[in-house]
Amino acid sequence: MSELSSHFEFGRNWSSYAGLIDEERVAEAVRGLERLAGPGGLAGKTFLDIGCGSGLHSLAALRLGAARIVAIDLDPHSVATTRQVLERYTAEAAEQSGGQSDKPWEVREVSVFDLPSQNLGQFDVVYAWGSLHHTGDMYKAWRTAAGMVAPGGTLNVALYRKTRLCWLWTIEKFLYTHSPRWVQKCLRAVFICAMRLAFLVTGRDFQKYRDDYAKSFRGMDYEHDVHDWMGGYPYESVSPRQADAFRQELGFETVRNFVLNRTPVGIFGSGNDEFVWRRPRS
Repeated sequence: MSELSSHFEFGRNWSSYAGLIDEERVAEAVRGLERLAGPGGLAGKTFLDIGCGSGLHSLAALRLGAARIVAIDLDPHSVATTRQVLERYTAEAAEQSGGQSDKPWEVREVSVFDLPSQNLGQFDVVYAWGSLHHTGDMYKAWRTAAGMVAPGGTLNVALYRKTRLCWLWTIEKFLYTHSPRWVQKCLRAVFICAMRLAFLVTGRDFQKYRDDYAKSFRGMDYEHDVHDWMGGYPYESVSPRQADAFRQELGFETVRNFVLNRTPVGIFGSGNDEFVWRRPRS
């Protein structure tokens, strides 16, 4: 499903979020990406960012020494936002160093399904954090992303964990995506109130959770993530067992996985499992 009209307006949400990006959020994004890539895992590497969103993690890859970055997204708002973020921080880095602005990156408005026709070559690191499950055909997108990995390179993906309530969230996301904005605002208020109540009942500090959100979730923002979660349509999910079966089918090797230690019920979302796989050199 590569038609933008069928998708939630991810790009507008990311454009709004980009105004919050600062050095603290960039540092958290760098830490999150380094956790996946490993220490020094991007230095001198080529990096493909599939579903670049705000551009924050392409920027993190730049900070970690990637030699070439290609960021793609189907949504023109995401493409424009990513360009603005990378331009801004590239220019600032050049100004601070007193040198000229290098631009080892490019941003393209393209669907993951059209990547084979883009003549981009293969990449040392292919990164798709929270994007493939919103394409409308997750496994086809996943296979296409894997095809962009160079021999010896890695595929880094994060995907929604399958829960008992995924069917319900699929319906909710479809309805939310096709609702007026005032309805969406009301639904978000209900979700946040319910979450606040759940924290109260279980003795947790909801305000601290919100205050520490960027540190806990890769530089993200709670309100923007609630909007993204509730409207994230198309929507698919996968269990760790299904993911590993697909890895074997692709012929990739496991480098590291960060998976939830239990299957969540899914009342307030499913969370993401993260998989880092390597394409064998031979």
